[in-house]
Amino acid sequence: MTLKLYVDRMSQACREVIIFCKLNGIDFEEVHIDLSKRQQLSPEYREINPIRQIPAIMDGRFKLSESHAILKYLACAFPRIADHWYPADLYKRAKVESVLDWHRTNFPRGPGSYTFYSVLAPTVGLPLNTKAAARTEKMFIACLATIESVWLQKKGRFLLGSDQPSIADLSLACEIMQLEILDEKDRERILGPFKRVLKWLDDTKNAMAPHFEEVQSTLAGYKEKVQKQRNTLGSKITQSGRKPVLQSNM
Repeated sequence: MTLKLYVDRMSQACREVIIFCKLNGIDFEEVHIDLSKRQQLSPEYREINPIRQIPAIMDGRFKLSESHAILKYLACAFPRIADHWYPADLYKRAKVESVLDWHRTNFPRGPGSYTFYSVLAPTVGLPLNTKAAARTEKMFIACLATIESVWLQKKGRFLLGSDQPSIADLSLACEIMQLEILDEKDRERILGPFKRVLKWLDDTKNAMAPHFEEVQSTLAGYKEKVQKQRNTLGSKITQSGRKPVLQSNM
């Protein structure tokens, strides 16, 4: 029976699961759960994941949610998955686990929150929030500094000094790619000082080509959509002389 992925590619957690499957030749059916329409709250989806979040998978009768748990399961359940993704060696695996746990602890208010408060909020009828954006930017920059000084080591192109990427590289890279929604100047201001992080991101993209860029291209499409909406709103403000009322899609 074909593995089913319940995903929306606008979610970085969903993108990492899709990329992993594509990279490792895992056959899957992609079931789109549209977050903008709140389909994750439907009774039908609740049967898949009672927590009503994405991603989730169904492998036969087995159901599982949470992207990191899914990545670990896939790395172990499917044959011929290269060991570097989730090492069998106890010590190496524990190190990968430590990065994944740090990621979940420190990034809930990271790039996704920053892009929401600084760019995306009007798409769901909410105002931009510069104070919240500034707070999340400060936290995110501290996380980038940790990646640069702790998780990236002098030898090895990837996290933990490895010569090949693990699921931790995939997950963190997808998280940081949320910044692609920003304009070039803003993205450069945040990422520019972290040269080793930028080099690692390039190495990760190259190691996971062409699937990494193909799946991440969703962000470019959404960025274009947001820019068009901004231009439309700006035109309406100019014509009416006042700010239009935005209606929520949620």
